Amino acid sequence: MLIAFKIKLAIACAAGLAGPLAVAPLLNGPHDPIFRDRQAVVELRPGSVTYRLAGDFTHAGRLAAAPLISLHMERPLVIMTHQVSSSDYQSCVDDGACRALDRDVAIATDRPAVKVNWHDADDYAEWLSRKTGERHRLPTDEEWAFAAGSKFKDDGLPIDEKNPSRQWIARYERESERGPSDDVTRAFGGYGVNENGLFDVSGNVWEWTSTCFERIVLNDARDIVSKNPNCGVRIAEGQHRAYVTDFIRDARAGGCAVGIPPSNLGFRLVIERDRWPGVRHLVRGAASRLKAFL
Repeated sequence: MLIAFKIKLAIACAAGLAGPLAVAPLLNGPHDPIFRDRQAVVELRPGSVTYRLAGDFTHAGRLAAAPLISLHMERPLVIMTHQVSSSDYQSCVDDGACRALDRDVAIATDRPAVKVNWHDADDYAEWLSRKTGERHRLPTDEEWAFAAGSKFKDDGLPIDEKNPSRQWIARYERESERGPSDDVTRAFGGYGVNENGLFDVSGNVWEWTSTCFERIVLNDARDIVSKNPNCGVRIAEGQHRAYVTDFIRDARAGGCAVGIPPSNLGFRLVIERDRWPGVRHLVRGAASRLKAFL
């Protein structure tokens, strides 16, 4: 019994050690090949993008401009080429793992799932991870900006700390220029494809990210000295950056913190894959054989 216990413990440790190595596809691939065909992805090479930090920034107790940085992605990014379709989301509903879509959302293989809140998107990611054997998750705001490329909108505004009214005027002018967008969703590709191969980036569907809203304090050197995250509000990216309460499905009915609310809330996912192809597969195979032996 003691020997059997030690062998089982060794198997568990091996599986645990294999986990952190995850960055490349498994040799045996997803458990359900249907979803591999539907959920087309693109793998983006490491690179850099100009990125305006998200959040509410203050300096010396006054509103401050969010820093603009050069963001470098050190690892490849595997991300869906289009948003999760309403048909694929409905499969999660049928499986009892996701909340049903609103009745007015068209269920189709070529239309995005919309009127979903952050928790709906996260539930789908967990369900799809179990279904395929690969970890799916919402992208961070930084990852979304990198994948969006030239479609990522810099929402920075000029700020005069001595005269905050200038920023209010600039924001009003920008919001007035935007105007309302079309609420009706289009078939995938209706808003074109960006230079990274992603469809409909910054169309009329804002996409949930995993990034929480933060209130950030800067010092005189404009370095960050403190952060106060609020994960009840998440960042959604589209024609502009939006801060949306996580349980809101339709931001037009309330729940958008700043500016014109998103027309539709949807999402696309990032896929994390193994660094060493087949390692986890080999560990699982060895574990199964040892379990049968015991």
